[in-house]
Amino acid sequence: MRTRTFGPTGLVVSEIGLGLAALGRPGYITIGHHKDLKGNYAVAAVEAHAHGVLDAAWQVGVRYYDAARSYGRAEEFLGSWLRARDIPRSDVVVGSKWGCRYTADWEVDASTHEEEDHTPANLRQQWIETRSHLGDYLCLYQIHSVASDCGVLADLAVLEELAHLKGQGIHIGLSVTGPKQADVLRQGLATTLDGTRLFDAVQATWNLLERSCGPVLQEARDAGMGVIVKEALANGRLTPRNDAANFSRRLALLKDEAARRDTTVDALALAAALAQPWADVVLSGAATEEQVRSNATALMVPWDTEAANRLLCLAEPPDAYWETRARLPWN
Repeated sequence: MRTRTFGPTGLVVSEIGLGLAALGRPGYITIGHHKDLKGNYAVAAVEAHAHGVLDAAWQVGVRYYDAARSYGRAEEFLGSWLRARDIPRSDVVVGSKWGCRYTADWEVDASTHEEEDHTPANLRQQWIETRSHLGDYLCLYQIHSVASDCGVLADLAVLEELAHLKGQGIHIGLSVTGPKQADVLRQGLATTLDGTRLFDAVQATWNLLERSCGPVLQEARDAGMGVIVKEALANGRLTPRNDAANFSRRLALLKDEAARRDTTVDALALAAALAQPWADVVLSGAATEEQVRSNATALMVPWDTEAANRLLCLAEPPDAYWETRARLPWN
């Protein structure tokens, strides 16, 4: 596993990180997620499963781990794993996020799974909760799911609270979402207090289907921010699990290109994200040990102009991509 220095933080991160969105709760929107937990949704069983995936990630060299308050018990499971394995604080980089709540009460078919709350009061409450689970392992604290209509980047009370945390040595980032994520990131780049940019890092969606944020991610990297890529497999749409009839031709193209490069579809899609010059960390959203190991082989996949040109036709308009994502069922 290759490593690099993460933006202005001085932290050393692995090029592949592990996001815990699918590991801290029984339901998620990744295609085929219901197969990964094998129907055993007892909290202790889900925690043991998460620990097994975290072990596999550690074994392949993953050193960046990303959680959030809205990922069910992800912070709790990550914290218990770090302590159980006695991993030195200096050997791992841990990020988490605030601004969304988990509301499914451990039910897969709940009417709502997350709700947004970017108020200063929720920031203070979720900070206490995150620290109780992750303690001094926490390095990076991010605003979760900042969309164009969110308004949090104009909330001075929130920004001052985050600046206070930054003054205590916590690095501050934002996670952007939606078809206008590039516009939101530009707003984040311009967010300053006392003449100093607040955000050290950004987490954004980029994959072979949704590439719209690429140019502004380069701007962020050039400005010195650390860049994390999320949803590089498009919540399973860029894997053979995607059996949507209207995607069959594109999946066939992906399979053909993967075969030509002697790799898997998931590794090929991750290799595309790893090849972007502005990407510091590309998150695997693996929910099984086998997925972790397959994802990690992306580091060995040769990515070149030929591959990029052959797969350029996969790209979707941002509005269409995000509409499709919004229809993915929790499972």
